[in-house]
Amino acid sequence: MNIVPICEKDFHQFWPEFEAIIQAQETYAYEPHMTYLEAYTLWCEVPQVCFVAKEGETILGSYFLKANGMGPSSHICNCGYMVSSNARGKGVARALCEHSQEMGRSLGYTAMQFNAVVSTNTVAVTLWQKLGFAIVGTIPNAYKHGKLGYVNTYVMHKVL
Repeated sequence: MNIVPICEKDFHQFWPEFEAIIQAQETYAYEPHMTYLEAYTLWCEVPQVCFVAKEGETILGSYFLKANGMGPSSHICNCGYMVSSNARGKGVARALCEHSQEMGRSLGYTAMQFNAVVSTNTVAVTLWQKLGFAIVGTIPNAYKHGKLGYVNTYVMHKVL
């Protein structure tokens, strides 16, 4: 697996997975019917950097990294990760998170914060905890899950 900066061709290939993830309304607080252009802008252009994990020409997953806040809070970064359905359970999310932490350090960030990890996404919560992230807050009923209704979200944090 190679983790490389994303290009528009990569995102175009990843778009069906991205769209399926947001339409499921189980992990991301994104408008489930956003357009390709809105998604590309949000995922690839707004963040400071964006990467894809590839095996040959197959996109396994992607992540973005950006400052979590401005001014006095700009030393903490924020990331989002998505893994293709056919690549889940194969270490892609771990590799992307480890890569993002290295990238965050290299860009001068001192910590990483996830603002809204859906509590029912136990695979992600468990992985982030194994990678050293702590749940530092719980927001009750902050996410309207596509199948379960209102569920909690976690704020997770790690010093880099």
